[in-house]
Amino acid sequence: MLSMSSTDTFPRQKARTRGFQLGRPRNFALGGTRVFFIRSLSGQDPAGNLWCVDVSDGSQRLLVSSSDLLASGDLPAEERARRERMREVTSGITAFSLDEAGTVAAFVVSGVPYVVEVESGATTELPAPGPVIDPRMSPDGTHVAFVSGNGLHVVSLGDDSAVALCEPAHADEAWGLADFIAAEELDRFRGHWWLAGGLLVEHYDNSGVAIRWIGDPARPEIEPVAHRYPAAGTANAKVSLWFVTLDGTRTRLEWDAERFPYLASVHDGVVMLLSRDQRTAQIGRVDAERGTLEILATRTDTAWIDVAGGVPTVDSSGILVDIINDLATDTYRLTRAGVAVSPPGLQVRDLLRADLESCIVTASVVPESQGVYRLDLASGEAVELTPPGCWASAVAGDGLRVDIVTDPSEPGTTFTIGDADRRIPVESFAERPLIQVTPSYATVARRELRTCILWPAGYLPGSGLLPVIVSPSGGPHAQRVGRSAGAYATDQWVADQGFAVVIADGRGTPGRGPAWDRAISGDLASRVLEDQVDALQALAADQSDLDLTRVGIRGWSFGGYLAALAVLDRPDVFHAAVAGAPVTDWALYDTAYTERYLGHPETSPEAYLRTSLIERAGQLTRPLLLIHGLADDNVLAAHTLLLSSALLAAGRSHAVVPLSGVTHMTPQEVVAENLLRLEIDFFRKNLPRYPPVISSRIRLN
Repeated sequence: MLSMSSTDTFPRQKARTRGFQLGRPRNFALGGTRVFFIRSLSGQDPAGNLWCVDVSDGSQRLLVSSSDLLASGDLPAEERARRERMREVTSGITAFSLDEAGTVAAFVVSGVPYVVEVESGATTELPAPGPVIDPRMSPDGTHVAFVSGNGLHVVSLGDDSAVALCEPAHADEAWGLADFIAAEELDRFRGHWWLAGGLLVEHYDNSGVAIRWIGDPARPEIEPVAHRYPAAGTANAKVSLWFVTLDGTRTRLEWDAERFPYLASVHDGVVMLLSRDQRTAQIGRVDAERGTLEILATRTDTAWIDVAGGVPTVDSSGILVDIINDLATDTYRLTRAGVAVSPPGLQVRDLLRADLESCIVTASVVPESQGVYRLDLASGEAVELTPPGCWASAVAGDGLRVDIVTDPSEPGTTFTIGDADRRIPVESFAERPLIQVTPSYATVARRELRTCILWPAGYLPGSGLLPVIVSPSGGPHAQRVGRSAGAYATDQWVADQGFAVVIADGRGTPGRGPAWDRAISGDLASRVLEDQVDALQALAADQSDLDLTRVGIRGWSFGGYLAALAVLDRPDVFHAAVAGAPVTDWALYDTAYTERYLGHPETSPEAYLRTSLIERAGQLTRPLLLIHGLADDNVLAAHTLLLSSALLAAGRSHAVVPLSGVTHMTPQEVVAENLLRLEIDFFRKNLPRYPPVISSRIRLN
């Protein structure tokens, strides 16, 4: 779906469409015979609306238009932080919750809470003491719980006021919200859950966490904001979990919080706790009547415990279902009561649904593809439910499933709702890129590295040598090479400017098994960089058009770290780098991520020393462009500023682009558009190219 003018370019289109996410159906949820999702009205409309599909007759309707509701309220700071953790770049309705039957939904627009009665479409504003975060509908559809002013409140539908169940005693504590580490590193974004008889509620106290000041030097009249940030080796927030009844009675669930400071996951009353080194996990089930945590299992690992989606949980018979790393077969396997029910070699990524006869999971046989599988618990048979050779995910319910399947050869995603009798397509209003994306996949080198090359549109093999830009993976547990063409739109545009773009997933990236993941334990530098070099050289051995005398590298966050590392450690291979929001000293990054891979800085100081870019500053001999948002509260701007200072002290020329008011996501349209152009200008200057013979229809701009 396109509505761009003739003067629009890909960078502008990507910026306006928020990376082609606007207009795309998302946040699917199942309720009764209905399926709900969020979708804006076009590929340039950032305001999400709530939609409903009735599977019984296939009808689809707009249930709530966010433009019809109050849209001028201020988002609370806590909600802005929550969206930053979730990488949320839209407005309007960004999340919702349902009752069990799918008859009523709760949501927020601009901090104002609402409920909608599904059958009639009647929308009602809920009473609240102030701007609201994360309203959660009770399973029986009678109450809504939400956070306001860092306190947990509940309102009975039809009442004219909300009741405060838990209120903070000071500004550095909160009830009902996920703490920073849970949201940023453990993929847990919620802090309260309905449970029979009341709610499970997270409480965290940040007062012992060190303050980092986030300011905007371009606006010195504005006071910097205090940001509690748990850097490696420093104190974390104190986290506890409470069972709270609707009359306000609170019971704390006791565990050894000193030994297990991380509340990693909560699924249907099953809790996973992690030790600080993340090598031990306790799994417990909440006994609401007694207000206790019944320990179901303890997991240990010599490296770290992985946190997977949907687990641990219990099925309808109360049996523990989990995903464990089976070292004997080097496979992530689904287990039931501790017994593996998925076959060796099938790398299970997430649990979507568990019942007494089967489980629905996402899994991979090869890392570049992901499918949705049904695992038969009696036979152990795994049946792929989505087309092979794609990248697929799903939302699964009782006899009902939403399949989300991407096209491996051209940008596009299909969304299909299905039960035993019918398949109902859901249209995406997202725009397609103005360019033609043509990924070329290959497995190379002795470690069978998965790679993808993007050539300039119309480029003919043998037409001449092309300078190369490496666009690496996002680090441990982050994957770039997958059979989803839409994921490479930006890389294709970069290629169309006269480069060959190379993407490779090395050790530490998911989909290969526990041994592959743990190969980077204690070292985030040498093995990760070695795999990028090996992939590049192996591809060049097969593709004579890759000019290894002109190789650039670009990346953001961990990719920015890797880009800077590449020109510092391997200037013989990499000749220019653009490093966006790079981690430059791992001692400055957060506890859970850093200590998972490098250990505690007091016990493993050598790991921090050998991975620091600051210590390497004197090695720089290649052009390096550093880019950083000054409002970044994840990878603080101090990372870039300290590296720049070290480079200056060593007499090493480099360039820095500070982005005033920009966070880690860089959602601002003008910034996002012009950063791409800035990178291309940098590489054109520092990787001078001579034009190959290419099709006359190609414009290299």
